[in-house]
Amino acid sequence: MLVVRLLRGAVRHARRRPLCSTEGLSPAACGINSSPRRAFADGRAQNSNCTEIDHPKILITGGLGQLGVGLAKLLRRRFGKNNVILSDIRKPPNHVYHNGPFIFSDILDYKNLREIVVNNNISWLVHYSAVLSAVGENNVSLAKEVNITGLHNILDIAAEHGLRVFVPSTIGAFGPSSPRDPTPELCVQRPRTIYGVSKVHAELMGEYYHHRYGLDFRCLRYPGIISADSQPGGGTTDYAVQIFHAAVKTGYFECNLRSDTRLPMMYIDDCLRATLEILEAPADSLTSRTYNINAMSFTPQDLTQEIQKMLPDLKVTYNVDPVRQAIADSWPMAFEDSAARRDWGWKHEYDLPEMVQAMLTHITPGNQLAQAY
Repeated sequence: MLVVRLLRGAVRHARRRPLCSTEGLSPAACGINSSPRRAFADGRAQNSNCTEIDHPKILITGGLGQLGVGLAKLLRRRFGKNNVILSDIRKPPNHVYHNGPFIFSDILDYKNLREIVVNNNISWLVHYSAVLSAVGENNVSLAKEVNITGLHNILDIAAEHGLRVFVPSTIGAFGPSSPRDPTPELCVQRPRTIYGVSKVHAELMGEYYHHRYGLDFRCLRYPGIISADSQPGGGTTDYAVQIFHAAVKTGYFECNLRSDTRLPMMYIDDCLRATLEILEAPADSLTSRTYNINAMSFTPQDLTQEIQKMLPDLKVTYNVDPVRQAIADSWPMAFEDSAARRDWGWKHEYDLPEMVQAMLTHITPGNQLAQAY
């Protein structure tokens, strides 16, 4: 009976959307192989690469995290307020709830997630739900469930319904045996955190689903992301956000990494723009499913000195967390991202001075510092 229901659903789905043209494309690119959880009635998957989508319907999972709200705002400006649905398992703040569609979605509930995709005619899925590095080391079971089982649900539903799916990866996908300065796109990875392991798994599963089922999978390896608009989420690079709030509120910050720990970082505006660009990039321009993107690299000492140019009274001390320090020491110091710059024109806009100015302006609106900018 289950097979019959799936086949009936496939027929309804096929009638709603045009079949893709196979001209100039390989069989895998047009999804001739069936998805893992559905036998398609016409023998091939529906792939959003092959349709003209001027205004895609977009679902963002884990939408109340560091990046989801900002990306929703950017996508709504581009595609319309009602075409972008934020989802999470938490109650949203009032300003998020009233700024556009929000829906409860548990990525571990396959049926619920599938219903959301079908009922809202979703065509793009941005998967931000994840347990981050430091939190994951304290709760490995939760990280495995969310980061791996949740990913499998996303990939199966995306393949089943011909979605374009974006899953972020991270500097944490590399390990101590990887080249660190810079880290190339293709090299030994072998991370030593469950977060990193789950992201390597996501990269490889996405590439497999692309080749096996024609899934339009796209992935960026994010550096540490710096944003003034959200609270840190348990990542090793969180110090680079916390220091700004401390600098403005108290003038004192205790850093949990060594002063000379160099890591790749990116201001959130660059990160969100890169995500939009990879989502919109023509499929035939992509030579990879996963890309490095780079902007700047700095140490806590570098960041402190740059902030002190604006807030000279800032005092920083160091109380190293051995767990976070060990994670940071296994990560890249910089990314090599020539493929992204070549294939789809990636170019960052914020270096360290511009990022510091933007962060302090956002955190201290209306004060003399902000007015001086």
